[in-house]
Amino acid sequence: MKISKKTVLNLLLFAFIISFFVTPMGYYGKVMLNKIFSFSPSLTEEDNRTRITDYDWTLKDENWDFFSFEQSKGKVVFINFWASWRLPCSAELQSIQKFYNRYGDKVDFYIITNEERPPVHTFMEENNFTFPVTYLIIGGKAPVDVSEVPSSYLIDKEGNIIIHKEKGIADWDNSSIYSLVDRLLGQ
Repeated sequence: MKISKKTVLNLLLFAFIISFFVTPMGYYGKVMLNKIFSFSPSLTEEDNRTRITDYDWTLKDENWDFFSFEQSKGKVVFINFWASWRLPCSAELQSIQKFYNRYGDKVDFYIITNEERPPVHTFMEENNFTFPVTYLIIGGKAPVDVSEVPSSYLIDKEGNIIIHKEKGIADWDNSSIYSLVDRLLGQ
């Protein structure tokens, strides 16, 4: 029995497609595709911007110690809600890591999850993420919507929400975001 080249190519293509569903290669391929199709988030129209007036929000740091969001009043703030089990979050967090590497000492970063510590710790190690993780207290009051994952907020020193990105991933590692943050910081 002779197998044609076309049949062999079809079988190889089929095996490649199946690998996206049943192998680790598929996971990394999907993350890569998400990164390719992510775009820089756009500014919220000035007329549609909301302002945070109540900074009374209790969170937990990576050591599971409580702290108040009040410490960020008057500062440029970046908030991202994520979950380790959500594929789009993995792709977005890679660009957030680069954003954090550039502005971690100038912008207050809140990379927030509502998961338990062990899976988050494992996820952080596997992906070589070094940004600080913040843990959400479920049911506590918050100045922004905490229900959509992934979602992100960029807040200026006056508490105005300059960017609100939800439903889909964003690329936070780009020159337009860096120019905007530099302006917000007064640099």
